[in-house]
Amino acid sequence: MIDSAFLLFMAFALVLVGASVGVITARNPVHAALFLVLAFFTGSGIWMMLEAEFLAIALVLVYVGAVMVLFLFVVMMLNIDAERLRDGFWKHLPVGGGVALLMVLEMWLVVSSRQFSSMNAGSPDKVSNTRQLGRLLYTDYVFSFELAAVILLVAIVTAIALTLRRRKDSKHIDPADQVKVKAADRLRIVSMAAEKDR
Repeated sequence: MIDSAFLLFMAFALVLVGASVGVITARNPVHAALFLVLAFFTGSGIWMMLEAEFLAIALVLVYVGAVMVLFLFVVMMLNIDAERLRDGFWKHLPVGGGVALLMVLEMWLVVSSRQFSSMNAGSPDKVSNTRQLGRLLYTDYVFSFELAAVILLVAIVTAIALTLRRRKDSKHIDPADQVKVKAADRLRIVSMAAEKDR
């Protein structure tokens, strides 16, 4: 009889593969971002099955809750012309296919190596995986962790700078000019002749 955990894993895996294909084939950038949200959710489900609860929750909170909201914000504010971006697709397809094959080969070499298969998933001192991950992040990999935080900060500042650029069709309001305005500049009293009753 087939194990229910295996069926659940296969369901998550099929949805994840379908969502990944949807990310790269969707014509609308907003639809592609929503497919990516679905891929993140199913990936976090697979991590929950592997008992990596912290990574699953971090994927949902950080990527779905923050990064994807930022992506959608930037995509909607920039008004990207998708047709112009697709012009060089077929020209760059051989290079992209070669890079994809190279990545698949690298993943196969890593997964099929003896070192990967002999790794022990359990922790010997009965410490939770969240505590182990925190200990590694803030001791051995603290420089890489801080560098990733700085890169994310630069990405956020860049996205804000791109969306706040001046456009010809937008009306710019300067708060300093608004504060300096006096009532005489905006209000004019006009004397009108009184109307007579007929």
